[in-house]
Amino acid sequence: MGLQIGQLHSWQISYREAVALQRQLRDRLIEQPVEIDSLDTVAGVDVSSSLGSTLIHAAAVVLDLETMERVDSATASVETRFPYIPGLLSFREGPAALAALGQLSLVPDVVIFDGHGYAHPRRLGLAAHMGLWIGMPSIGCAKTRLVGEHEPPARKRGEWTPLLDAGETIGAVLTTREGVKPIFVSRGHLCDLESAIAVVMAATGRFRLPEPTRRAHSLCNEVRKASKD
Repeated sequence: MGLQIGQLHSWQISYREAVALQRQLRDRLIEQPVEIDSLDTVAGVDVSSSLGSTLIHAAAVVLDLETMERVDSATASVETRFPYIPGLLSFREGPAALAALGQLSLVPDVVIFDGHGYAHPRRLGLAAHMGLWIGMPSIGCAKTRLVGEHEPPARKRGEWTPLLDAGETIGAVLTTREGVKPIFVSRGHLCDLESAIAVVMAATGRFRLPEPTRRAHSLCNEVRKASKD
């Protein structure tokens, strides 16, 4: 049996309602450690769309955490009515991400999203929002900063500095490979920052990005290019 996804709220929502809902939902996030040694599988989720299109594509790829071999994957394409608004992308991309996750035949132990989690102006980026929907540990892993200030981390693999906003640590600026640009990691739901960093590092190999989201990105691009939108 695959991932069972409940109904957290309606997607038929206005801009003001979405902002208010983010502020309500962030109080439901649970921050807790994830036992890294108990993890067998990790999923990566990526979402994409063509410029000007209302068709949103998503891919979910599940890997064996030890071997990094793919054990499951799924894709979905969903029409959206929600406009592109920075800070509210989960309302545009979320239904497609959930549709892809819902088609997996295996339930992963943790999900890494190509996007932010707690490192968000209202502390509810895609990874945090989706974590509440799926009710399992979720992590945000983004290539660029959305909010906050930070010192540059050392260029050695595994080094990181805190991402700060209004004096609060909202994420980590993490070096995954020596000599490459850092990435931005934050907790989503049922996870803490230290666990998020540990999972991302465990799932990252020869490339800058963790392998699950890197492969999800490739699969998502294949689906987008094959579509007629």
